[in-house]
Amino acid sequence: MKSIIAAAALTLFCAAGALAHDKVVVLEAKNGNVTFEHAKHKGVKGDCKACHESEAGGKIAGMGKDWAHKTCIGCHKEMAKGPQKCGECHKK
Repeated sequence: MKSIIAAAALTLFCAAGALAHDKVVVLEAKNGNVTFEHAKHKGVKGDCKACHESEAGGKIAGMGKDWAHKTCIGCHKEMAKGPQKCGECHKK
């Protein structure tokens, strides 16, 4: 139940934060918050649709722990840069 609540909160928080394209978004997680800087990620994979449902940004379908781990770490590995270990993203 806690996971569902955390995932819902994360989804809402991220959706609101994504509207501010250049702002820093802090995603709360029980093992340490993750700071996401849109400015560092814009244009990395060519467009906003690499993560968002539309080119305008906004909602991220399926956003939650599993999505973030698969998408974020997958991209970091593919691009051969960016954090890939838990403590490199999650800060207490």
